[in-house]
Amino acid sequence: MEFSELIRTGQAQAELLRGPEAPPLRGTLCVTGHHLLLSPGPQATPDLWLLLLRSVDSIEKRVAGDCGTITLRCKDLRVLQLDIEGVEATLNIARSIEALSSLESVITSFPFFYRPKGLRLGDAWHFHPPERYYKRVARETNAWRLSEANEDFSLCPSYPRAVIVPRAVNDDALALTARFRQGGRFPVLSYHHAPSRTVLLRSSQPLIGPQKRRCAEDEALLRAVLAGSRPGARGFIVDTRSAQTAKQARMTGGGTEAKAAYPGWKRLHRPLERGRPLQESFVHLVEACGDLEQSMDHWLSRLAGCRWLAHVKEALSTACLAAQGMEREGACILVHGAEGTDSTLVVTSLAQLILDPSSRTMAGFQELVEREWIQAGHPFQLRCAHSAFSHARPKHEAPTFLLFLDCVWQLGRQFPLSLEFGEGMLLALFDHAYASPFGTFLCNSEQERCLCEVRTRTHSLWSGLNQLKEQRKLRNPLYVPNPLALWPSVEPQSLRLWQGLFLRWTRPPEPSEAAWEKVWQIVTDQEKTEGSQPTVSASELQL
Repeated sequence: MEFSELIRTGQAQAELLRGPEAPPLRGTLCVTGHHLLLSPGPQATPDLWLLLLRSVDSIEKRVAGDCGTITLRCKDLRVLQLDIEGVEATLNIARSIEALSSLESVITSFPFFYRPKGLRLGDAWHFHPPERYYKRVARETNAWRLSEANEDFSLCPSYPRAVIVPRAVNDDALALTARFRQGGRFPVLSYHHAPSRTVLLRSSQPLIGPQKRRCAEDEALLRAVLAGSRPGARGFIVDTRSAQTAKQARMTGGGTEAKAAYPGWKRLHRPLERGRPLQESFVHLVEACGDLEQSMDHWLSRLAGCRWLAHVKEALSTACLAAQGMEREGACILVHGAEGTDSTLVVTSLAQLILDPSSRTMAGFQELVEREWIQAGHPFQLRCAHSAFSHARPKHEAPTFLLFLDCVWQLGRQFPLSLEFGEGMLLALFDHAYASPFGTFLCNSEQERCLCEVRTRTHSLWSGLNQLKEQRKLRNPLYVPNPLALWPSVEPQSLRLWQGLFLRWTRPPEPSEAAWEKVWQIVTDQEKTEGSQPTVSASELQL
């Protein structure tokens, strides 16, 4: 298929309205295979306006007289209006955008055509391999090993080729354990907490079923976890479903670990919403944030009614529970829900941010996202197919990754000196997860990325973000390394709406943003005075 076959009208005269704070832009509108371009007239600014078509979430069109209007609602929550000369041109351009923004083939997406200056294919894809994190674990304990039993993705299609497992468990046992876990997601190491000699694991639910099946190899694996930890260690299984939901899952072949089969492990249920309820909460919040005419009472009622901050509270609370079990009780923690690819990853990644100072650095946070989300098999292509504006509501969509980013933003707001990265980093990750010129968030698993040759045919997002010119937008100028755990408050008065994301296109910059820029200027001037420029260390560029 040629892109030209989907472009009914290539260009037209149009005026672009970008929001209440941006002036209108008039010029020639052009449609390409991956972008919408607006080239201003010779009397206007020479800057070219560019929109990646993949970022369009929904499109509305209407005509009146001899002109028409197209409203584009984008995945990054922007709302754009195009006033176009000519009814036929309006309808043809709208149909072209609809077709080009919804192409399902991964290899026809823009990352496979993106070739920016200064970057080479293959750069940064090697930054965060599983082997790298294993070397860190191996320096702290010899109870774990790096297994390549999943080299051909036959054990688990959503796991990477290499995973960290107990040294006492051989690959044959792993294969049997994988058959006992949904989707083959057997328990693997997520984080080793050296101070308490405990570990954080993740998996999917066991396939107990109505017959109450057992798996000796699965039980032995969790015994080996406790044996490889501190003497007398115990474990907690944090199930992100309610007890009732877990019980009902047995009727369809799932379930949860039986107490008698896993001595030393205690099960805790901490239900976290996922799937459609989480997506609907996101949609209702965005709708409320986009209504600029509502009264204060109506706004507060809608903010409470969407329950987004309640989801943030529950996610942070569950992560704190897991972190406290390791830090204060010396317990090993296994986290899972049903599939183990959504709320499970929210909990394990947040728990590491709470406990591990290295994950709060710029390089460490990138590694955390790569290891705990991308390589761990979060299905980005399914979850981020649409944002908050699409009229289609497939059951696979959910803003799980956005929930994680919002929780990280809450941590950064409560501990403003403890994260090396700032809000700009979180916004960039949100934007790129939904639509990106880079290949990092493509597909649903490492297996799919290998089949599509993503690592050899596209650029890594980390290579783009680690360029020196990007650092000012992403780094926290006030960062001071903090070796202590971060225990966030989840009281209602402590959690805030993330205005920098949900209101960034509808309100003028806040005084705090101007102050942030002033802080950067002060830091830059001070470094110049000391005879140095802000740089990224060589070790960070290698991470």
